[in-house]
Amino acid sequence: MLGNTNVSTLNELIETTIDSVDGYREAADNATSDRFAKMFRERAQERREVAEQLKDEVRRLGENPEDDGTILAGAHRVFTNLRDAVTGTDDEAIIAEVERGEDHIKEKFESALQDDDLEPQSRQLVQQVFTSVREGHDQMSQLKSQFVS
Repeated sequence: MLGNTNVSTLNELIETTIDSVDGYREAADNATSDRFAKMFRERAQERREVAEQLKDEVRRLGENPEDDGTILAGAHRVFTNLRDAVTGTDDEAIIAEVERGEDHIKEKFESALQDDDLEPQSRQLVQQVFTSVREGHDQMSQLKSQFVS
């Protein structure tokens, strides 16, 4: 039973992390500032590495890892793209969206770390990669606060 819950938790983190990669890639594509686009591409690459580490852990446990993001994230991107087409977009709006996504992924990792069903090796990996997630969250929160008057 522990293994199934453990793998389920890891696969949820993989999905959320893939959503984050997609969000950062989209943010980089739409940013007007080269500085922000570069920052978003770097974060997307970090998140790809996190997803791969989590996938490796699921494989170590003898299961198949998720290889796609969540359906909800896809629906959110469609809505965001539609909204942007109507209202236009700028770096401030992009950063606000990215920061919302960062809140979501941070919550998912915090919840996973509170899960008593994670086996010790998996917990250690989640804690390790959470450092990168927390850094991304803090960076985007700080960036967003620079735009708020």
